[in-house]
Amino acid sequence: MRLLLTNDDGVYAPGLAALHAALAGEHEVVVVAPETEQSAVGHAITLADPIRVRRLGPRTGFDGWAITGTPADCVKLAVSELLPQAPDLVVSGINLGANVGVNLLYSGTVSAATEAAILGLPGVAYSLGTLKDPDFAYAASLAAHLVGLYPSLGVPRHVPLNVNVPALPAHKIKGIRFTRQSGARLVERFLRRSDPRGHIYYWQAGETMGTEGDLDTDYPALLAGYVTITPVRHDLTHDEILSRLGGLDLQLPSER
Repeated sequence: MRLLLTNDDGVYAPGLAALHAALAGEHEVVVVAPETEQSAVGHAITLADPIRVRRLGPRTGFDGWAITGTPADCVKLAVSELLPQAPDLVVSGINLGANVGVNLLYSGTVSAATEAAILGLPGVAYSLGTLKDPDFAYAASLAAHLVGLYPSLGVPRHVPLNVNVPALPAHKIKGIRFTRQSGARLVERFLRRSDPRGHIYYWQAGETMGTEGDLDTDYPALLAGYVTITPVRHDLTHDEILSRLGGLDLQLPSER
């Protein structure tokens, strides 16, 4: 298959290199990734600044481009300008850290796969569930296995998949579960500091995740040692409430 590979950790991230190494032997892989880290930019796109493009050199080991934009920019620019033809699949990752629960709204990794869906292309996002001492080898091997299986899954092109892999030895991973997005959300804390001129600033100093949900949802299943696969969508409409509101007879205010 023709694969477009991107991420949000930047073109020199080890997760990207591991994923490229696992895929390049069986597929035609082109990298279009951010020049610098773009974690937690969500689905941002660049409008007020030019997007600069740099062809990747031999030392990267990649065929492709580094760009100064966001993950969504990478997919847009690759499909519309950089690639001679559309990819068969957009693959994003491997992200350092899980993308589960409310994190999906912040994630540049997931947003790259979602941008593919918006453009009518299939997309998959991969994340490894740790921020410390990551070993991407098994996650990359699993990602390559799932990419090979992707055509047989019957997933519509407008539905990207969000895959999270536990940071465990392969023999301790219990299996694969298809899950819903959980309600787990970040609980942040901020450290207040003052610079030498007395100006106040804050560092986001730490975060924890709630564990709401059961093994049918992404974060609890990931914590229990399962690879989780969640089909997601970019339509944010709440259909049930829309139906209820549609039954209301709201009137415009009278003219004064």
